Amino acid sequence: METQLQNEVTFYQDVNVTVTQSRYVTNSKTYAMRNISSVHIFEIVKSKTLPIVMVILGGLMLLSDASRVLGFIILAIGILILVLIKNEFTVRISTNAGEVNSIVSKDRSYVQNIINALNDAIVFRG
Repeated sequence: METQLQNEVTFYQDVNVTVTQSRYVTNSKTYAMRNISSVHIFEIVKSKTLPIVMVILGGLMLLSDASRVLGFIILAIGILILVLIKNEFTVRISTNAGEVNSIVSKDRSYVQNIINALNDAIVFRG
């Protein structure tokens, strides 16, 4: 068993992920490469409904003298949330058991690097 691990080709490795010719290891799961049929990037779109409603409500409250300060606060918080909210990206793998999101990150290039390594490992296995 130990000689098999020493002879494995590693396509990608960091603290959270390892991709070899026969395994895809994440923090919580290990997938056999022979069971992975395809991989792709999937974007998880975050809802912007609440901050947009806050911006509209805050803008309307600015028109009234009685609620101008509260309107400014609600408007500022809504804009801040809109600026800070980011979509997430995930490595979506298709196995014989269905599709699974394995790694989720806000960094698209990080996820893309893992997908490229997985694709290389799939091609290497033949």
